[in-house]
Amino acid sequence: MLQTIAPAWLWAFFVVTVLVALFIDFVVLKKQGAHEVSVKEAVRWSIVWVAVSLAFNAMFWWAVKDQSGDVALANTKALEFLTGYLIEKSLAVDNIFVFLMIFTYFAVPPAYQKRVLMIGIIGAIVLRTLMILAGGWLLQQFHWILYVFGAFLLITGIKMWWAAGQEPDLESNPALKLLRRVLPVSREFDGEKFFTVENGRRIATPLLMVICLVGLTDVIFAVDSIPAIFAITTDPFIVLTSNVFAILGLRAMYFLLAAVASKFHLLSYGLALILAFIGTKMMLIDVIKIPVLASLGVVVAILVATMFLSVRTAPKLPQNAAH
Repeated sequence: MLQTIAPAWLWAFFVVTVLVALFIDFVVLKKQGAHEVSVKEAVRWSIVWVAVSLAFNAMFWWAVKDQSGDVALANTKALEFLTGYLIEKSLAVDNIFVFLMIFTYFAVPPAYQKRVLMIGIIGAIVLRTLMILAGGWLLQQFHWILYVFGAFLLITGIKMWWAAGQEPDLESNPALKLLRRVLPVSREFDGEKFFTVENGRRIATPLLMVICLVGLTDVIFAVDSIPAIFAITTDPFIVLTSNVFAILGLRAMYFLLAAVASKFHLLSYGLALILAFIGTKMMLIDVIKIPVLASLGVVVAILVATMFLSVRTAPKLPQNAAH
């Protein structure tokens, strides 16, 4: 049995909120058809998703206070949600840069990128819900798994630091090579279709390849981001809700960051530091208790510093480009 501070009605409220959000994002926006999302539209929707997330956190604070009668406890839990939300948003930035690389490699027209991201969000919510509920149960049964998660995040942070600034090579990606062997792929897009008919044979379009790679990328990043939030709290409700609300704004966030990606070339270093900090925090959880507010402060400070330095310094050219 999963132990959580959230009452049953708040779980139901969360599910309804997510379904309504998905209805708006997938059904209402679908009527717009295939069109290129402007920066102005991306900013507007990003503000909407952040506002919805903060409103839910306020509801969560009120529910905890009403149930326990403890204002301090409500403040702590709301702060845990906010910290987890910010961590997931931060790590999603690196995820978005990989999406941008995939779209660029396959030359996906901007008008078709929206559908890929919409399908990716559905898959991410389902996948992460299963992973979080399973992870929450394991942590409540086996406390030592926290140390495993912590060591994994620390190693991942170190690897991300060394890989930061290097030109990614999608051509040598083993998943892409496997997909090409399994699926015959057309040379051209056929609108937003995933399959087309070529020489009388039904084959996949490049858009299906993109969907598969985006889904695989999210699986890889979920393995990093979910343990990172468990470092803040082991309450599966807080981990799940902060994760899902961060994902809901991923599509708008992508189109926003795609326009300014080159300006934040040092952000990967900051994300590596965040993972290393969180991993160390998890490994020392029974020795040193780092307050949630302090963790939030460290994450914000690292993000602000790397973004500031990115703007003030010129990006280094990849080695192959420099020659």
